[in-house]
Amino acid sequence: MKALNYLIESFESDIVIMDYRVRGFTRDVRGTKHYIDHRINSIQDFLAKPIKSRYEMIDVNVYQENLFHTKMHLKEFDLDTYLFEEKAKNLSFKDRLRIESQLKREIEELFHGRNLV
Repeated sequence: MKALNYLIESFESDIVIMDYRVRGFTRDVRGTKHYIDHRINSIQDFLAKPIKSRYEMIDVNVYQENLFHTKMHLKEFDLDTYLFEEKAKNLSFKDRLRIESQLKREIEELFHGRNLV
């Protein structure tokens, strides 16, 4: 969990899907078994504020199974990072809107894991 912020910053992904599953037992100093030895309500609890502010996030957690799932996608993006051999400023307003709309739809489809109509 400590490496999440570093990984998210390093990969600069548009979409991030994370799973955290608690596995195995641990024992306290008295030898009592514990399945989970730390508090967690959401993977989001471990993310830095600057990352949280850049991404839209949802959790799909199954607490009784100790399974935590967080999906994230960028709230805003720079069109220039998606264009090859062209700059957004060189496109017409209409073309920029069309391309941005297509990109946002593609990101939403990947985020939700289904085709949107």
